[in-house]
Amino acid sequence: MSGVEIRELEAFLVLSEELHFGRAGERLYVSQSRVSQLLRSLETRIGAPLLERTSRRVGLTPLGESFLAGLRPAYDALRATVEDARTAARGTGGVLRIGFQGAVDDHLSRAIAWFGDRYPDCAIGIVEIPLSDPFGPLRRQEVDCAAVLLPVAEDDLALGPVFSRHTQTLAVSVRHPFAARESLSAEELADCRLIGIDGDAPDYWRHAQAPRRTPGGLPVPAGPGVNTLQEGLSLAAGDRGAMLLCRSTAGYHASRDSLAFVPVRGLPDSELGLVRPRLRPSAQAQAFALAVAETAGPAA
Repeated sequence: MSGVEIRELEAFLVLSEELHFGRAGERLYVSQSRVSQLLRSLETRIGAPLLERTSRRVGLTPLGESFLAGLRPAYDALRATVEDARTAARGTGGVLRIGFQGAVDDHLSRAIAWFGDRYPDCAIGIVEIPLSDPFGPLRRQEVDCAAVLLPVAEDDLALGPVFSRHTQTLAVSVRHPFAARESLSAEELADCRLIGIDGDAPDYWRHAQAPRRTPGGLPVPAGPGVNTLQEGLSLAAGDRGAMLLCRSTAGYHASRDSLAFVPVRGLPDSELGLVRPRLRPSAQAQAFALAVAETAGPAA
């Protein structure tokens, strides 16, 4: 196969689909005789016919069928690699769609500003992600990357950088007995109904945001389940349960008169992480990950 030309492979692939030299030539923008020439050259390199040609039909030989089965995925992978390189060469123009949960915290805001300063040709879109589906928008290609609450243990998603590590905060109604407290211990969660998360979020992720037991093993009463942050805050304000939040989200909603926000000691800190597809992340998402890393600091 030494010296094989990509045009010969393309001619064979198109012929295997069309099974007609004239139509294959039209697709390749060459003459029918040129298609025949490319195929003969490829068959000479291989040493056996790949297609059976009669006056009435064209069909693949058994060797042609086998060759096609191996060539198609390799050719598709080659084309994808070339497209990835072209995307990288074009840089970070276009659009970057950033998903977020709850609120855009100070660190994420600084990263967005850093990215915008360095890539002024790239438009930036901000998309709120429901708590009930933290990873779905990425998989559906609705966003290019997303800042989500940890933990993240999805095989098809790459995590990093991790940022915004803070003590967790409990949102309760101002009428709740905890509302006047300066802080709580994690064991006291056994004395309130904790609002959970419904939907398509993985169990490990839902249980991290609304634990079923305290660190000491006490059961935590289950409150109602919600799909969005606003649903959860509304239920908490109506004294239907309490909701654990990261500090940035609690701070964003601190002005709500119907809610109190109380730090909880003894739980793992909340952390945010930037998540993007593991396979072929966009150049824009890769550049934004650098922006998040570059803006990390004491103020994050």
